[in-house]
Amino acid sequence: MIRRLQGKFILINMLLITIVLVITFGAVYMSTQQRLVRDSMSLLELEVRSADAPGSLGGRDNMPVFERTIMDEKHPAPPPDEVHGPENNPGVMPMPMFTVSLDNNRNIISTRGTLFDLSDEKALSKIVAICLTNNGDTGVIPDASLRYLKHNTGKGMNIAFVDRSLEINTLTSLVKTSLLVGAGSLLAFFLISLFLGKWALRPVEKAWQQQKQFVADASHELKTPLTVIRANADIVLAHQQETVQEQAQWIEYIQAEANRMTTLVNNLLFLARTDEAQSNVILSRINLSDIVWGSVLPFEPVAFEQEKTLQTNIAPGLYTNGDENQIKQLLGILLDNACKYSGRQGTVSVKLARNAEHKVVLAVNNTGSYIPADQQEQIFERFFRLDKSRSRENGGYGLGLAIARSIVRMHNGKISVQSTPEAGTTFTVILTGIPPGELP
Repeated sequence: MIRRLQGKFILINMLLITIVLVITFGAVYMSTQQRLVRDSMSLLELEVRSADAPGSLGGRDNMPVFERTIMDEKHPAPPPDEVHGPENNPGVMPMPMFTVSLDNNRNIISTRGTLFDLSDEKALSKIVAICLTNNGDTGVIPDASLRYLKHNTGKGMNIAFVDRSLEINTLTSLVKTSLLVGAGSLLAFFLISLFLGKWALRPVEKAWQQQKQFVADASHELKTPLTVIRANADIVLAHQQETVQEQAQWIEYIQAEANRMTTLVNNLLFLARTDEAQSNVILSRINLSDIVWGSVLPFEPVAFEQEKTLQTNIAPGLYTNGDENQIKQLLGILLDNACKYSGRQGTVSVKLARNAEHKVVLAVNNTGSYIPADQQEQIFERFFRLDKSRSRENGGYGLGLAIARSIVRMHNGKISVQSTPEAGTTFTVILTGIPPGELP
């Protein structure tokens, strides 16, 4: 599943990047093409206008056909640089071009051009015929790689031609460069997407593994009481002639395991509800000092029976916004764990105080065995146990601290643990307190 999700992430990312590159390179191509066409048309317009000037090619009706125009001293033809040179047209690159002048019968009367061989009468007539066939004033002749512009005069028509080789080569070079840059960019983006995909999906992969482990652990925990229930039920059915009183032992085992399974299912449902709606809990002003006192009192006889010392240091009049039942459940989990793991003749300490930031700090400490540093974060995970055999004897499922963390998070608080062999284990809960000035 994770690999398929990663593949979809990379595919979507690559598609988006490809679309962006295509649009970008397409815009550059179109812009470049339009600029080249504008430059060519500017040169063609200058050329046809110069052909209409006095002494120009268009005014010499007696000029021999297909012979390059030679201007006399009285009406010299303007040099090429004066027509389309860089001095008169900054930013316009000179290109090979020529002009053909026609009479009213569309016969060629003169030609002039630069960097062109106009001696091939047949080829020139063919090019002119193609231009005359097209109705538009401008167009291209792909076979000859020419762009042309027609201009009607009072005595005939001038047709200016410009070579498209520079335009074609520029666009071809642009396409090749775009393909190379695009391929390199796609490769780079693919590698980046591969890395980002793994990095972004790492929490999802971790959550997926935790979910699979959660299902496996929950199935195992549910399977154990069910096995006991079935075994005891088989024993009862095997002695149907005996009375209920005589088989009370097996029935009590069934009831005990059913109660354990009910507790487990309720805990799982609580965690499922908190996962889906952590922010929907309704908070109200509660007296946290009184709630802590009320939660500690039921554990005094437990501590007495186990020969443990229960110490309290609870500041009075501390308030917070929270859910009273969930806070009681939180205290019950922390106190129950402290009594279980404090060791024989150990000490359990409960402290409630206000810090400098007007937050209330609850600390529950127990002596005895400690939690290794590398496992202090894992203890808040579902079904995690430091000592599975001991937890089974104590009736735990490894859900208590996971529930405690969910309750603290729903109250926008923080829970942490510190544990050393000398000081024991301390669970610290920090909740937002209500300053004394805001109390009624």
